[in-house]
Amino acid sequence: MHSSRPTSNPQRILVVDDQSDVRDALRLLLKAAGYIPIGAASPQEAIARLQTESIEAVLADMNFSIDTTSGSEGLELIKQLNEHWPGLPVIAMTAWASIDLAVEAMRCGAVDFIEKPWQNARVLSVLKGNLDLTRSQREAKKMSAANALLLSEGEFGFIARSSTMQRAVDDLRRVVDSDAAILLLGENGTGKSLLAQLVHHWSARRSQPFVKVDIGSLAPNLLETELFGHSKGAYTDARQERVGRFELADEGTLFLDEIANLPFEQQPKLLRAIEDGEFERVGSSKTQKVDVRIITATNANLDAMVSSGRFRQDLLYRLNTFQITIPPLRERRDDILPLARHYLAGACKRYRRTVPELDSDAQRVLCNYAWPGNVRELAHVMERAALFASGSTLSAFDLRLQQAVVPEDSDLGEVTLEQAEKIVMKRSLERHRWNLQRSADELGITRQALYRRLGKYSLRKDDAED
Repeated sequence: MHSSRPTSNPQRILVVDDQSDVRDALRLLLKAAGYIPIGAASPQEAIARLQTESIEAVLADMNFSIDTTSGSEGLELIKQLNEHWPGLPVIAMTAWASIDLAVEAMRCGAVDFIEKPWQNARVLSVLKGNLDLTRSQREAKKMSAANALLLSEGEFGFIARSSTMQRAVDDLRRVVDSDAAILLLGENGTGKSLLAQLVHHWSARRSQPFVKVDIGSLAPNLLETELFGHSKGAYTDARQERVGRFELADEGTLFLDEIANLPFEQQPKLLRAIEDGEFERVGSSKTQKVDVRIITATNANLDAMVSSGRFRQDLLYRLNTFQITIPPLRERRDDILPLARHYLAGACKRYRRTVPELDSDAQRVLCNYAWPGNVRELAHVMERAALFASGSTLSAFDLRLQQAVVPEDSDLGEVTLEQAEKIVMKRSLERHRWNLQRSADELGITRQALYRRLGKYSLRKDDAED
């Protein structure tokens, strides 16, 4: 069951509305759901709050006392938030719901739209969903106050110094203006969402909306409404019409992440929308028509899903006009150190620390580590290292990588468990020039346990550091 309760530390949500009863109602709802609500009665007060407090997301009314119908004050507020607090999820609210206003709010930087009077479950679902959907983007935005992408020095410069990643980026550049559907494959954490945003930025649609939907985070019964919207009265408590993601992405790009999680019964409707650009809102017979560029991503084997009858072959044909596999970090080792320095610099900037240099041992550990979590894991490791590091250099010990580092070409398949342990321990000792403390830290054991194993396996080195 999809839960709307935050799973981490309480997140601070700013509620901007000139009606005190609205602020009070949302304060009670958010507090009960585990959030910390912060109230603001005007756009000016909202800006002041953001300048002095840490805010995770904003629920912003579109109409205030100066102009109660056009939404102009709300749109101006969204523009200011998007300009000065890039990456902050802003959810627009208004009692004067309309497609044009919803689309304009998205174009100004809002991530979603809620109609008044709201449904409590809907508010919590939208809030948590958008916080989850933007988590990886917000982590990247911490590295740069300018945007949500993984950047090097140039504008929207992508760190791709390895030949494998350069080929992937070059291939994507060749198709950005074709409007062909793109299917991005690859393991979790490789940067598929980032590349989808880059494609949109490179394309002629860059001035139009980029709308992301995480299929895996949506309950199956909510998916059709999220994609296509619903009409007023479509079901119980559907008091206002809802704009779907296809409409919001009109003339722009729609990114469907984790497409393999799309329920089979929903696949024909998506196929029609992609083929013809046509669909109906839930509860409506009126056909809507949009012009949307489709990008999808998954870490699943869609061909195998087609063979097992879990994914429509005709839908796959529509999605994979251009298909590209994003290499895992272990296959783009030339990118590891530039990425590590990039994340380290961003973390040190946030924590107001001097950026240390990576010493030779730290560089060796980073390059030899298998990185099962890919770029996402590297970002977390470097942020943690920024907190542990002291002085002008960062050591392998500061990385706190607990897993033993085994080169990819190692073959331990034909050895016993004890033999494998001896091999891994010896390689760690050699990698750290027989610094016993650093090897013990890397192997995730105590120094005393490492001593015992040295005796067990008769491993010695005269110049070992005590």
